[in-house]
Amino acid sequence: MSNLKLSLRPRTYVVGAAVVLAALGVGVWWRHGHAPKTANELENAPLVSAVAPGTTAYQVTASFTGAVVARYDMPIGVDGESGRIAAILVEVGDRVRQGQVLARLDTAVLAPQVASLRAALEQARAEASLAEADYRRAAAIADSVGALSKEEVDKRQSQAITSRARVHAAEAQLQEAQARLRRTDIVAPADGLVLTRTAEVGQTVTPGGAVLFRLAREGEVEMRAQVAEQDLPRLQIGQLATIHLTGVATSFEGHVRLLAAVIDPQSRLGEVRIALKQDPNLRPGAFATGEVVLGSGVKPVIPQTALLSDKAGSYVLVAGKDHRVVRRAVTVGPAQSAGVVIADGLDGSERVISIAGAFLREGELVRVDVPPAAP
Repeated sequence: MSNLKLSLRPRTYVVGAAVVLAALGVGVWWRHGHAPKTANELENAPLVSAVAPGTTAYQVTASFTGAVVARYDMPIGVDGESGRIAAILVEVGDRVRQGQVLARLDTAVLAPQVASLRAALEQARAEASLAEADYRRAAAIADSVGALSKEEVDKRQSQAITSRARVHAAEAQLQEAQARLRRTDIVAPADGLVLTRTAEVGQTVTPGGAVLFRLAREGEVEMRAQVAEQDLPRLQIGQLATIHLTGVATSFEGHVRLLAAVIDPQSRLGEVRIALKQDPNLRPGAFATGEVVLGSGVKPVIPQTALLSDKAGSYVLVAGKDHRVVRRAVTVGPAQSAGVVIADGLDGSERVISIAGAFLREGELVRVDVPPAAP
């Protein structure tokens, strides 16, 4: 029995030693496979650029481009007589009142016609007055025996009525001529600002011809722009808009006034109109850009170069505390001028590899040129 115990004891020692050696081997393998072997190994690892994004306040905006235009653009031409322009009384940029004369046509023909018809009216009135008095006298003595016959009285009554009719006809002809004469004055149909003038002295104009003036009613202007189809449902009437003009340092505030009822099937854009306050710099025809704030938040914002994607979705590479590359799946938010908003997947304290992440492998040893961000 004692011999058996003596023979088993060396085997127990051998097994125990093997277990110890195996554990040591695993530890050595772990150190060799997952941690730097030496300081030289870390020094020889690739140096990567990384950012600790933290969190940043951001805004979700809808941007659009367009032009400043007159809200109510009123073309003005000749609506009466043909003629030659004799005088121009306003210039581009002038503010005018309703009924103010903008230009006058030559009245060398119409003015004498009006004077002649006015004289004809005075003559008709005088003849009518005489015929009326003659009829009254005849009617007064009609009952006297043998004075005037009934036929003679009726004849004078007819002459009086005819004379009054001539007066009415003369009045109508005079009014027509006066209206034609008034139409030689090209007037402003409403208060506003003169935008353009194509009329020139000596120019012959006709009704339905070229537009002579363009007027912005009340001087009101607005921006008409095209907005992307996906942004249009998020816009609402009354939303505040910020407008920028080329070459003007200051921005202008406006409000969404109208939204398109249809989407252009070719461009996939819809029209938006932004009401603007009057300002000397807001000239119709000026190119403009605008934006409307749709929402805001506070999230990590990373450079565009740090965002990667594959079949599994969007992700970033993070340098862990052990200097190993770690893949982190993320949900991408709206793009900003500073980078891309990460809606989910980062808390901002990570060291996100910002450049050339596509050339790295998960688990690879790297050196990072920024320290970890404070949690």
